Amino acid sequence: MGDSTITTSQFGRKLRKDFLFDDDYININHGSFGTYPKPVQDEMRRWQSLAEARPDQFIRYDYPVELRKSRALMADYLHAPVETLVFVPNATTGVNTVLRNLVFADGDVIVYFATIYGACENTVKYVCETTPARAAKVEYTFPVEDDDLVQRFRDVVDAETKAGRRVKVAIFDTVVSMPGVRMPFERLTEACRELGVLSLVDGAHGVGQVDLNLTELNPDFFVSNCHKWLLTPRACAIFHVPLRNQPLMRSTLPTSHGFRPLPDPTSTDPYINPLPPSVSESDFVANFAFTGSGDCTPFLCVGAALAYRASLGGEAGIRHYCEGLAREGGQRAAKILGTEVLDNATRTMGACFFANVRLPLSLAKCEDVAKARAKARGGDVVLAEAEVLARVKNWAAGVMVREYGGFQALIEYGGGWWSRLSAMVYLEVADFEWAAGVLKEVCERAERGEWLD
Repeated sequence: MGDSTITTSQFGRKLRKDFLFDDDYININHGSFGTYPKPVQDEMRRWQSLAEARPDQFIRYDYPVELRKSRALMADYLHAPVETLVFVPNATTGVNTVLRNLVFADGDVIVYFATIYGACENTVKYVCETTPARAAKVEYTFPVEDDDLVQRFRDVVDAETKAGRRVKVAIFDTVVSMPGVRMPFERLTEACRELGVLSLVDGAHGVGQVDLNLTELNPDFFVSNCHKWLLTPRACAIFHVPLRNQPLMRSTLPTSHGFRPLPDPTSTDPYINPLPPSVSESDFVANFAFTGSGDCTPFLCVGAALAYRASLGGEAGIRHYCEGLAREGGQRAAKILGTEVLDNATRTMGACFFANVRLPLSLAKCEDVAKARAKARGGDVVLAEAEVLARVKNWAAGVMVREYGGFQALIEYGGGWWSRLSAMVYLEVADFEWAAGVLKEVCERAERGEWLD
């Protein structure tokens, strides 16, 4: 192992004691589900105890007061008016809330990008099945320069306009999930504003990872998980809707007591909300304050999460360490594997907490061993390429968890296999070297055909 060039005085493995991991588990995949430190767990349990001590008092009267405090903390953190922020369980819920509330007419188009999160792409497809909307995709394969990506988006909008259609909304990421790369979301938001397109920013990996100022960004809709990089418990996400667009978001998911139906002249029965009236909040905020019974205590842990981050030196220090760790750790892993890290020439894609490292894994060798195995058994069934990809990936993921003590997110992309490695405050370069060693061994086992056993 070489010496790291990253300053680790307050970061690295020494912080594992603050978290809840088993001693033999390396969480190199923080990006999928996040985690939180023990002080935040203590805070969540405190709120849960208060909720169970006096359920009705807490849920009906105390919780709304504490929820506003958490919203105010996020307003300060994101530089946004508190009246534009509400909590939802996760970013996917926020994206669904926007797309299912917007009213689409014939000729309306939803533009999305080729590396959209799978659940969000499914939402786009569902909306197109159930409304007059149609979808248009911005095609590309990373690595791509920011200028090119923005121009491709403009070209798609231009093509739809020339075809007589109207792009109503565009959805794009702050940081893509798979492969994990930073998008030029600021420039895309600006382009949407210039082109008269509603911007829906899927910031699932934004809060806690990217420096955000929502007043300056000025998106039409923005949602980001807090339970990934901000270190709150699951499930917790912040949903930002500027005042100008709040009338468009009439319903929560699910629709609940705060929904205001359109006037019905045939009805004489007013709807009575069983919850105490919210005297100081807007209809929009009140609507999202309660969407059904559940454990909403993660929303109240924002203060504890921010306090823990402050104890590490604050946001700038965390970003500096994690971005540096992702870059250096990714390069170390690629050197061990004899491959490369996914990035563009201007290195903007890698300005995040992810490193995407190419694997020394040949799909052709996997297919050949499958054919040889089938022939040896006297059969002539040949696995399709898609089935080989799926079986190798699922086998490798399971083996890494069961036998090596850590999950690594794998993707077949652009003609190669990649592993997305996450950088976080409790990790250091040695963990990336460990991950590379695991990947090397697993790739060798895959090419021998162990995934067929």
